[in-house]
Amino acid sequence: MSANIHEPAPHDDDIPGELVNQLDAAIARLADANAVAEVSPVFEVIDAARPLLFDARGLDALYARVPAIEAAGFFRGSDWDYPQTLVPSLAMRTVRHGDPIATLVESLSQIRLLAVAKGDFSHPSVSAGHANHFLAQVMAMNLDIVVSDLQESDRLRPDRLGFAVQSLYHYLLDHLGYQNLLEQLVAEVWRILAQRPVQVDGVKQMVTQIAACLNSPDTQMGEAGEEARKLVDSLFGPTEVCREDLGLDAYTERLASMDDATLLQEAIGFAQAMHGTGLVSPYMPGFIRYLRTRWNALIPTALGLSQTGADAFHCYSALIHTLIDEALFPDTSQAAYGLAMLLERGILYSPPVAPSLWRQLRLSLCDAAAQKIVAVFGTRRSPECFLLADVINVLGSPLGVGQGNYPTCQSTRALSMWAYNTPAELLRVVAWAARDDEVIMRFEGNSLSSRELGAGLATEPPVEVDAVSLLTVPHLDRVYFEMGRRSIGRGEDPHKWVNAEFHGDHVGHGFRIAVDVFTGQLKDFDGFIRDFYAAYHPFYNGDIPVINPQPAGIAVTDSATRFLGWHAITIQRLALDPGQVMRVYFFNPNNDSGQDWGQDIVTSTQGHGERFGEASLPVAQFASRLYVFHYDPLEKGEPADIPTVEVDRAMSLARDSWASER
Repeated sequence: MSANIHEPAPHDDDIPGELVNQLDAAIARLADANAVAEVSPVFEVIDAARPLLFDARGLDALYARVPAIEAAGFFRGSDWDYPQTLVPSLAMRTVRHGDPIATLVESLSQIRLLAVAKGDFSHPSVSAGHANHFLAQVMAMNLDIVVSDLQESDRLRPDRLGFAVQSLYHYLLDHLGYQNLLEQLVAEVWRILAQRPVQVDGVKQMVTQIAACLNSPDTQMGEAGEEARKLVDSLFGPTEVCREDLGLDAYTERLASMDDATLLQEAIGFAQAMHGTGLVSPYMPGFIRYLRTRWNALIPTALGLSQTGADAFHCYSALIHTLIDEALFPDTSQAAYGLAMLLERGILYSPPVAPSLWRQLRLSLCDAAAQKIVAVFGTRRSPECFLLADVINVLGSPLGVGQGNYPTCQSTRALSMWAYNTPAELLRVVAWAARDDEVIMRFEGNSLSSRELGAGLATEPPVEVDAVSLLTVPHLDRVYFEMGRRSIGRGEDPHKWVNAEFHGDHVGHGFRIAVDVFTGQLKDFDGFIRDFYAAYHPFYNGDIPVINPQPAGIAVTDSATRFLGWHAITIQRLALDPGQVMRVYFFNPNNDSGQDWGQDIVTSTQGHGERFGEASLPVAQFASRLYVFHYDPLEKGEPADIPTVEVDRAMSLARDSWASER
């Protein structure tokens, strides 16, 4: 491949000149059209690119023209114009199952990302590392078309698109490397699982692809082999009896012939595999459901419960048994982990929670809610079952909720905060949305009904989210947007009033913002940083911990320190890490808390004292990206006591990145 991407590809001479000339002419016409119009047709470029996707020579030609395609505005006005926001699982579905136009645009986008990953093209919003990371995930989800023949559905796609996609992924694999891909894939799966996400369908797809590779005689996994085998076994062979992956029906038949000692070993095996990875094998629900009829007392062992969780299990046994009976099936296997963590959290001892779960068990969904769940989760189980399973998952892992492709970090943050702090409030909102297709919240004494409000921040239905988010976030989004609308014109940032009303009374009454709402310029930035330290840092606030997680806003930057936008997070706690560095531990609802914000500011998700679902940074690094926070004004230290060197470090990092022109 040519190191200078602006030069013709080395195989251009081997491609029919007419095809290349047609592509160049189409790109030129698109560039001319975009010079005088905001949006112009791109179909000529698509038609010219299509025949070049079927072999490496044509792909080389497309690769060489990435800068020209980008400069001509090919991706303008579409989601592909913002490659940093693209979701690998969505890209996988688009390229394999999308309509022909979407498939071709996605293919060209991935060729563009390959050029970025290889350092041959620089894109203003995505780094080489991010591009490589994205392609590794997408390729992992499509490994089947690289390591085996095309499936029938791929072969029958119009215009031989399946063959074009296969050619593309062979091309990507040639340039990124098979060994590197598998090692990255295994490491990526473990990194994601360390955050214990609620939505793990994409992870399970990647583990399935790893399994296919392990079974291929051509695969050499190297050092990643053992870690890969652990992942595969956690899904397909977590115990001695089901290690050969004999199938769900055959495994169920074997259970009846097991003695108590074998059942005990199975229970221990399931628990170790589940807690070791955060993944639940589809064999496990059948095992637990069998124990319901033979040996209920062994269920806490199978769930891997500590004394805390086992006590809750026995105190609320009727409720737990009913939750298992109604929610735990192979199609909802993750609910086993959710149930275990729900019990470990001890939230059932909060008086409103158990009655709220009984209400959820007896809830009938309205038609609108049921249709949404069926559209996403299918009909193998009832909509009520899928919703109940994800209620359990969200309550068990409040910091594992993700916003999917929905630009509604505030609403997802609210779900997480309620699940973490006030579970009964979450269950009430879920009941309203599921039963009534409506959510009602108060704002300054007035009731706001989501049913009576217009669209919020999001314009498309959510995907890649759990059933709780699927039903509640569209309602919450509309309410949040209306609260913001009613707060405009008060001379200060609307979050000052919205956050407390939206998230609950536990939000601190003190409010600080780093920028002027009218000019966008920094405003008393020194005082802002000092107030944050005085309110949150244990060394300067009288060693008062964060009592209730607090909403905050950050200025997100990429690895090149370029400002990408404002984003909602939750400050969970501040504490010394194992290396005695004071860190801020926070929840980021954007599906993956491990990010590179430039200036060597890389958010950590494990290894620095993080609990599942938390991200963390040293205090000064975190403060350098903070722009809004709430606090309790009655429990704040003296801002003047904060060391100037700490304040200056945070301010310098900010001014050299997102605040450089503020």
